[in-house]
Order: sequence, then structure tokens, then C-alpha cells
Amino acid sequence: MNIIIAGCGKVGSTLAEQLSREGHDITVIDQKTDVVRHMADEADVRGVVGNGASYNIQKEAGIDEADLLIAVTNADEVNLLCCLIAKKAGGCKTIARVRNPVYHQEIGHIKGELGLSMVINPEFAAASEIARLLRFPSAIEINTFARGRIELLRFRVEKSSPLAGRKLKDISELTQCEALVCIVERGGKVIIPDGEMELQANDTISIVASPLNASRFFKLMGVQTNQVKNTMIIGGSKTAYYLARRLLAMKIKVKIIEKDMRHCEELCELLPQAMIIQGDGTDQGLLEEEGLRDAEGFVALTDMDEENIMLSLYAKSMSHAKKITKVNHDTYDTIIDTLDIGSLIHPKHITAESILQYVRAMQNSIGSNVETLYRLADGRAEALEFIIKESGDVTGIPLQELELKSHLLICAINRKGKTILPRGQDTLMAGDSVVVITTRCGELKDIKDVLKKQETASLYSR
Repeated sequence: MNIIIAGCGKVGSTLAEQLSREGHDITVIDQKTDVVRHMADEADVRGVVGNGASYNIQKEAGIDEADLLIAVTNADEVNLLCCLIAKKAGGCKTIARVRNPVYHQEIGHIKGELGLSMVINPEFAAASEIARLLRFPSAIEINTFARGRIELLRFRVEKSSPLAGRKLKDISELTQCEALVCIVERGGKVIIPDGEMELQANDTISIVASPLNASRFFKLMGVQTNQVKNTMIIGGSKTAYYLARRLLAMKIKVKIIEKDMRHCEELCELLPQAMIIQGDGTDQGLLEEEGLRDAEGFVALTDMDEENIMLSLYAKSMSHAKKITKVNHDTYDTIIDTLDIGSLIHPKHITAESILQYVRAMQNSIGSNVETLYRLADGRAEALEFIIKESGDVTGIPLQELELKSHLLICAINRKGKTILPRGQDTLMAGDSVVVITTRCGELKDIKDVLKKQETASLYSR
């Protein structure tokens, strides 16, 4: 596919690199010459220097031949104008990043009037993910499929856990509920396990289950499952605003600490039910005075990664709160993994995942499409949800007889609202929503891509 990306910030760069690796022809537009040159060298893409909202610049970038334009500059209005010009000039599909809360309530109208294929709001998406984690504080990460009917939950196996020392094939007998371990992270490796694998203390594992069975699984493991009652948020950003609205709707008390008085005044007007404190969130005395020791949720949302990391480390030393840390750069990921500071939120990854999902869906054959896509374990694995629209190569055949590629697992099926954790004798059917976990990142664009001759399946029987 021919794809034009307007804006070479963090999200634009991430998208360009990933889409280029997946074999697309990418052209990036940015007003900074050095940024465009760097992208062209690093990601093997074509670069055009200029304003992405300019008709002439879009023509130079090849809008006439483009299948898709993605506008992710720092200005919402520029992104919308980029898409409007692209629709008129080339008739291609368009995706716009729109972040301003003022536009959020009108986004459906804007999308319809401008003919946008997709609108992505990274702050709102990040807030939604944080809210899920505060609903289920024991999980490091929660992803949902089939409109919330299937959950993928990531957590660490503690030394005291009944799972430590257990083989995966014995877990169903132990828990007496439908939950499947589909990823094990150990010693820097990401493993799609088989039933003989024995879990160890400090493994980070991901399980797939329905929400009800996920709750039952964690309760049986002696792990907290109830949502937090209160949350302290450091930083009054757009994400903090969206998050506070979600939490207040969940009857969770919210306290926001923000330096800037003007932002505090705005938040007081927008969030009358929340407590807004004007002050420095890095002031340990202020945090203690405002009740950090009693906080059940703690979310670091400042603009500086280093501040967020240090804040979460301090919260770890002071309380038992569920800690969530916003990180904009990948630089610290290896170090952060050793610090045990709870859950990390990467807004740029959330945005990139949503757009990659759409791009893969555009590529697919008539048989099925990518409904949902998540990058897992620092991008070393993917979870994809496919909708099977009609019978084909993968339907009507027991899974144990399908010749599946290695390093992937068909781990869940949603059929008419019912969640199935498949066994070898189960079959896929038209109309099914199918969740696949794989370490073959970027390879699966259609449900039939799970098939490969001469390779054995990684599906294990339970």
C-alpha cells in the first residue's frame, strides 16, 4: 500500500518504521528538514519537507497514488485540514489524530462531515486503558477483545503464588475455571508456551479469559480483584482530564495535583466532583500531606518520563497503591522492567496499534479482517482479533488438524456472545471472532495467515 504520514513526531516515526517493515511504501511529510532526513535514513522511507496541509506538498508526496493519508502533526486543526485536502486531491482513506477535549464531544460529527476513515485520540485511549487497570489493580496490563467479552491480562507470578512450580496443563484442574496462559516472559524472552512448561516465581504471564472467569481465576490465586476506591493523579494533562471523568463515573474518588494555576482553575470547572490541588507533584511533603499513604491508585502523568518514574518509585516506597506510569520514550523500558513500579502506559504505542489495526484491515482479503490489534511485551508479541466473515481454509477443520505456523496460538473464540477457549477438536466457523497470539510480529494480516505447510502448531491441549 502507498501511505503518506504527515508529521514525524513520536507517533509518526513509530508508524513509519513499523509500516515500512511490513512492506508498505511510505512517504513522510514534515516541516523540519533534519527530521525528514533522519526518517528517510532510518526507516527506508521517502521524505518530503513542507506543510502536510499544503495541496502542493501533498501532490509532491504522491497523494494521487496514495491509498491512505495519516495526519499526526501536533495540531488537531492541521491534521483535519490535511485529511480534507487529501480527500479532495486524491480520494484516499484518511486518519486524523485529534486530541483537544473541545472536539472530543463532536468527534462523530467531525468524522462524518469530513469523511474521515478514522479519528484517534491518544489521551482518551490512554485514559481508557488506565481506567481498566484501576478496575482490576492486580493486572500489569489489560487488553480486551470481542467488545469486552474476552480479556487478556498480564501479571507477575509471585513466590507465594499457587502457580509457581505448576505445569500449564495442570492449571485448569487447580483453578476449575476457563483461563488460558498464552504468553510467558522469562529472562528477557517471550515464549508461546506448551502444556509442559512449568511456571516459575517472577515470570510475567498473560492469560486470556472472559471477564467473569478472569475474576474467578485471580480470586482463586489469592490476588486482589476489586477496583480501587480512590486515585491520586500527578499532572493535569488532557489524559488526566479524560481519566478523571472515567473514574468519577466509576464512583472512584479523584485527586489531581497540578503545578499550573490556570490548569487547576480549568480542571475545577470541568471536574467539579474531583479534588484539584495546586502544587508540585514531586514535593514529597505535599504527597504525604495529601494522603499518598492511603491512596489505592497512583497515576504519574507529568510530561517528563524521569519525573513519572521517580514518582512511582516514591509511591512504591510509601504505599500499596496500584501504580501506573506514563512513559513517552522507549529508552528506559529495560531499566523500568527491573524496578517493579506497576503498569506502564505508552500513548504513542496505543495510537500506533489502532492505526496499524486499520491498515491491516485495509489489506485483508474478503474472507476476514483484523478487528483488534495489540502489541505485547515491548513489541515482541502481538495479539490480534480476526472476524471470520465466510467459510474458507481455516473453517470446519479441527484445530489439531490445521497446519499452523510455529510461534502462534489460537487462544480464544467468541461465538454468538459465548467465549470458548479452544481445544484441539474445536473448529472455527464463519461469524466467529478469533483471538491469536504470536511472536511473528507483522506477519498476520488475515486469519488464513495462521496456516503454513510443514510447520507444527503451537496450540496445546488442556
